[in-house]
Parts: sequence; structure tokens; C-alpha cells
Amino acid sequence: MKIETLLEEKAKEDGIEKIVVGGVITNENDEILILRRKADDFLGGIDELPSGKLEERESIFEGLAREIKEETNLDMDKICGYIDFFDYLSGSGKKSRQYNFWVKTKSTKEVKLTEHDEYNWLKIEECYEDKNITPKTMTTIYIYGFNYLTKH
Repeated sequence: MKIETLLEEKAKEDGIEKIVVGGVITNENDEILILRRKADDFLGGIDELPSGKLEERESIFEGLAREIKEETNLDMDKICGYIDFFDYLSGSGKKSRQYNFWVKTKSTKEVKLTEHDEYNWLKIEECYEDKNITPKTMTTIYIYGFNYLTKH
């Protein structure tokens, strides 16, 4: 069984109404792409990972590639690893689950935003100091750092 199928089945089993996918995108300096939500948007002003909901009949990996392209103009090259998930209530009150992956893109030079006000490439230590990153997203970043950047 493919991991995306396993994750989709687990979400359904848990009563999740909306699946969201997010990507920890890193550049050649091991910096993480962080996006700032528009002030008038749901959870406006927070800093977050590129992410978005799956469309009907779209697989998790298809949705991840599409969302990264839509939100950043970057093309996904490969998924380097699964990080974690977190649950939350959407702006419309739906039980939502965001699955997060470490992603490499074909280039990191041409970021163009469509749904956010600004972006920054942050070292992991800078992410830890960013007060606009929600605790759930910060947990994803901690797990990414522990699994992929540190020696155990």
C-alpha cells in the first residue's frame, strides 16, 4: 500500500472532513520557506508553510505539488520524507488534518506569491524565534529539524 493511501484511509477512519497538505521546502542553505498569511484571511498574519486542501479525487502527493506551485510558483522535484500531521478546525468549522512533508523543489530562486503577503527563507533557529508561527506548525519544524538536520 502506498503511504498516501494509508494516510487518506487513516484520515477517513478518524472522521476527518478535509485533508490539507503542507511542505517544508528547503533551499541550498538549509533554510525553510515561510509564508505570511494576508491580514484579512483566515488566521491572518500568521507565518506558515506552503499548504492547502486537496481537491476532489486528488492524491496527497498530487495536491502537495499543486499547492506548492499555486502558492509559491515553485515546481516540486521530490518528496524527501514524511514529517507529521496535525488536526484543526477550518474556518468553516470542518475537522481538518494537515499532513506535512519535507520537499525539494527544482529551483528556489523564483518564489512568486499568490495567497500570501510575504515570504522569508529562515534558518531553523530563526523559525524557533518567529512568534507568528503557530505551535502546531512549530512542532512540524522541530520534528523536521530533529529528523533531518541534527545528529542523534
